[in-house]
Amino acid sequence: MINIQDPELTQLMHEQQTSSGLKHFNQLNQQPILDLPFRSYFLLAVAFSIIAIAIWTSYLNGYFTFATTGLSPIIWHVHEMIFGFSATIAVGFILTAAQTWTGKASIKGLPVLLFIVVWLMVRVCLLINQSPFVYIAIVLQSLWWLASIAVFSYLVLSSQNRRNYLFIPLLTSLMLLNLTLLWLDLLNYSELARHIARTSILIFCLLMGILGGRVIPFFTSSGAKLKAITTPNWLTTLLIITSVAGILVFILSAFVELSLSPAVLMITSGILHLYRQSYWRSNTTVRIPLLWSLHLAYFSLGCGLILLGMSYLPFEYLIIQLQFSDTLHFITIAAMALMIFSMMCRVSLGHTGRALLVHPLVSWLFVFIFISAIARVLLPIFNQPLLGWNSSAFLWLLAACSFLKVYFPVLTSRKIER
Repeated sequence: MINIQDPELTQLMHEQQTSSGLKHFNQLNQQPILDLPFRSYFLLAVAFSIIAIAIWTSYLNGYFTFATTGLSPIIWHVHEMIFGFSATIAVGFILTAAQTWTGKASIKGLPVLLFIVVWLMVRVCLLINQSPFVYIAIVLQSLWWLASIAVFSYLVLSSQNRRNYLFIPLLTSLMLLNLTLLWLDLLNYSELARHIARTSILIFCLLMGILGGRVIPFFTSSGAKLKAITTPNWLTTLLIITSVAGILVFILSAFVELSLSPAVLMITSGILHLYRQSYWRSNTTVRIPLLWSLHLAYFSLGCGLILLGMSYLPFEYLIIQLQFSDTLHFITIAAMALMIFSMMCRVSLGHTGRALLVHPLVSWLFVFIFISAIARVLLPIFNQPLLGWNSSAFLWLLAACSFLKVYFPVLTSRKIER
């Protein structure tokens, strides 16, 4: 008979259990989906956007009702598309790019899995959308933001990568706006919450201007086989100053009466974006989907800011009356979403060791997103708001499903070593 109290046998069993645990842990760390944040963040954010858009469209058509004790419907929609979708992908990209920028390893394996669990718990709590669950979501969202900023800050500060220090205050600003948005709506300050949401979009415009200004000229010169593209330093500096001033004036306009209208700074920023793009030889990109999509997104950013500023003008100065909300959707879809999808397509190939050759469906994906923006803006102007919302949502769903079809196998497979 075996003596189960035998110390040697107990030690052997413990070592076997430890060995088995380490084996499972190592297997988990080596899963491709957990190799850097971009893989899981891209897939989860796009998949959730399908759910979020389907819920929102069902609500607009009278087939769905939100809980009355949580977030108001409009804030739920705004929050999940800005922070559940756009911010998730932006953070996934930045945490991945930081490894290239700094030469230091970013998170992978178990830490990425923990980030995913927290992110999913936030989504579930906000889907339930009752006040106790929204409070839980606020705590979890805070942890997600703080951990993300801590990881990025460690990478750039420890490597003294000063060029990218500016992303620390940008990410911190988005975190504070995110949490303020949720708190204000829970306290029934819904109009102020909407103002905070719109401010968040303007900060995303600043973020796109900084990132786009860096990567689009570089990608264009390398992808289209051109000489290096340069932009005057004074133009970039002036654009950042104007954009930051526009954000400050816009957010303060809800609290104090200012002599300077945000419209002036928005229109000026838009014109500066378009002038800056004139240096980038956009005409050379028409046959390269991963390039023309970025150029179209950046062009939409400049035009969107001009339209946003024009929406402040009274009707007698315009051929048609532009609504702030409609023109803002042009920015969020034609600029933000198109740039996000374009960058995701590129990063998904580049960071998995694949050549930058896109599936034919990808070009249609970009077209779907851009037409979605046009439908969302134009149809309400011609007194067809519901058709505009439904058409825009349907095109978004087509684009998101196209991305998942093409890139799910890519993002869940091991990196190709060259």
